[in-house]
Amino acid sequence: MGSVGLLILGAVLGAFICAKTRSAAGAVVFSLIALVLFIGTPVGQGLPGAISAFMSAVDQATTPALAGTQSAAVEGGPR
Repeated sequence: MGSVGLLILGAVLGAFICAKTRSAAGAVVFSLIALVLFIGTPVGQGLPGAISAFMSAVDQATTPALAGTQSAAVEGGPR
């Protein structure tokens, strides 16, 4: 399991080097590799669920404003 950490470190360093040399595509590829390796570890397994919960909260907060309606909490509040 320790070798996964070295692979993640190598991918992050590769992304950093590509960013310093202004190779955007290389930096994106190395970053995606590091992200996939991180999600494969026990620590990173909760990341997709956390992102999903965050996006759901943002969607619930912005939908009434984008649809032009008021939410139930705002309608029933004091005036």
